[in-house]
Amino acid sequence: MLTRESVAAFFTEKTKPLSFKEIAHHMGLSRPEARALKRVLREMLRSGDLVLTRKGMYGPAKDMSLTTGYFEAHREGYGFVISEKPGERDIFIPRGATLGAMNSDRVIARVENQARRGGRIIRILERAYARVVGSLDVTKNAAYVRPKSKAIPFDLYIAPDNRGTARHGDMVVAEIVDYPTDKRAPSGKVVKVLEKPEDPASEVEMIIEEFNLPRRFPKAAAEEAKLLNKGQTDENRQKISGLREPRRKDLRSLPTVTIDGERAKDFDDAVSISLTEHGYRLWVHIADVGYYVPWGSAIDIEARKRGTSVYFPDRVIPMLPKELSEDLCSLRPKVERFAFTVEMDFDRFGMRTGAKFYPSLIKSDERMTYTSVRKILIDQDKAERARYDELLKDFDLMAELCGILRSNRLERGSLDFDLPEPEIILDMQGNPEAIIKAERNFAHMIIEEFMIAANEAVAEHLEGLGIPSLYRIHEEPDPMKMEDILKVLKPLGRSGRKILKPKDFSELLRSIKETAEEEVINYIVLRSLKQARYSPVNVGHFGLASQSYTHFTSPIRRYPDLAVHRILREVLAKKQLSDRRTKELETMLPDIAFNSSRTERLSVDAERAVIGAMRVWFMKDRVGDEFEGKIIGVTPFGLRIRLKDFYVDGFLHLSYLTDDFYQYNEKNLTLYGRNSRRTFRIGQEVRLRVDRVDMEEREIVFGLA
Repeated sequence: MLTRESVAAFFTEKTKPLSFKEIAHHMGLSRPEARALKRVLREMLRSGDLVLTRKGMYGPAKDMSLTTGYFEAHREGYGFVISEKPGERDIFIPRGATLGAMNSDRVIARVENQARRGGRIIRILERAYARVVGSLDVTKNAAYVRPKSKAIPFDLYIAPDNRGTARHGDMVVAEIVDYPTDKRAPSGKVVKVLEKPEDPASEVEMIIEEFNLPRRFPKAAAEEAKLLNKGQTDENRQKISGLREPRRKDLRSLPTVTIDGERAKDFDDAVSISLTEHGYRLWVHIADVGYYVPWGSAIDIEARKRGTSVYFPDRVIPMLPKELSEDLCSLRPKVERFAFTVEMDFDRFGMRTGAKFYPSLIKSDERMTYTSVRKILIDQDKAERARYDELLKDFDLMAELCGILRSNRLERGSLDFDLPEPEIILDMQGNPEAIIKAERNFAHMIIEEFMIAANEAVAEHLEGLGIPSLYRIHEEPDPMKMEDILKVLKPLGRSGRKILKPKDFSELLRSIKETAEEEVINYIVLRSLKQARYSPVNVGHFGLASQSYTHFTSPIRRYPDLAVHRILREVLAKKQLSDRRTKELETMLPDIAFNSSRTERLSVDAERAVIGAMRVWFMKDRVGDEFEGKIIGVTPFGLRIRLKDFYVDGFLHLSYLTDDFYQYNEKNLTLYGRNSRRTFRIGQEVRLRVDRVDMEEREIVFGLA
């Protein structure tokens, strides 16, 4: 039987590209088998495993100095290809060598300069964009859509017949008709004229269009969700999935709580704890989404496409229909729920001595919030402790184990980024009432440590069995990026080293705790690191200093977690996977990993865009007001400043510094006046004025008071 695996194995023995006839001849195929070969070759070309040369010869991409990955575009036209293969350095693609690739397109690139790791894109496998949101610019000779996204470095030509009712200056949604190439500009068709946002809610609607996020579930998925919510027997479900359910353990009598934010509606995880003779026993219960959503169901297909839930201040775009995410699968208090439990034993030093995995039936005793747990453990609030008197012993044990696990993780070299996040407070009308620094307290750390422990236990278990799975990987930083960090750290007086190694990062972050430069250095180090992503190949997680890590604990909002749930369930039910099933997973998982990583980046970008929009709506009536601020970034073009009273960033352009001629000093990261010697540096406090709020660009422009 011809498969991608058998064709890949065939090419490992070949030393040159081959034509279709040569492949069929060397493999000794009959005519029907040759037809099957064509289908397999097409699949391998689409996935990027094989490349078809201009002369019609097939060859493995890895043997032809070719790399498959996604394109990370820069607004100036150049970009980088991030390899799908772990451990490979990024490839720099200059402006004239992109083949018209757009941000997040899946591409094949050829490395043409090994020393500088430079190259060109030779094929675009999959387009990330089908639509573009931008303003229509009509001139005497032509019309163009200027994309709102800074990651799209070109305008979209709109033919007269494709303009519809749109007029000059309108914000529109344009469908891409012809994608750009090295020789041809892109063209499109206006499919929707957007109303100018009149309030923050309509601005969010525009961002949903801008990122092409789904608004509704397909009819088949919506109907499937309604049927599930009405109830479905084990027998019917097993007919759908073809999988015999492992025995479910009854844990309803075990004291169990969820700990989440005040506004959370989808409760993925719950925890239980007890003291044992040799240490601690921790139960991490995760919503058993895989029980209700088998491979290939209508909900599964849509969830895989979405990849993740997207969270905005005023709404959520869920990965799963609300019947599941907020009801049937959500571990709500006082309600019996199916869960997937990771039961772990730890000794008194926090070393894991055993782990079990099984489907369970739980009943959460309380829906706790981070604020409430903080009051109990940190503030020692008498009223709060009296209210949850029966659970105090459990909370004290959780705090104890969390402290030990966290200490061990930091000791092994895990990076501890304490990066503040903005929290948007909305009024009754949905307008931003305040933008503050989101609180992250000890209760957050408890859940964080327990989820890390469960994710590691599952990853190590599946890897130990040799079962194909998805891993959450984070590669070591590029050596060239390490040099860039040193350039920044030295003028801040934070490094006397000539060489910075990855193992030095943890010590560096500890040394700057509670200093004026902490936040800035955290961001500098974070930007130098590669992005964590999903992969069927485990190379470890650098940021967590973990040798084997996965995502298992949030199947309501992340598709990789749901995939890992199903794989673990299958292993528990069958004990051992057949060779055929193993090959099916090996074929399926790379695509899931790639799409999940891409949808994650898309959701992060969309969430940032909404926060940016909320900031300008919050500041639009404050033009002319004066504030205290702190410089958090210095560039040749000006200063990035954050307000003291609100968690709001803005930019002070170099042209607004009119009292002198200012120059940028790259060595010590400052702007200094040529005549006055006045200097601006990172961490410096300044008094500033809001000069302009650009609603279109979502930018706040400051001037010095």
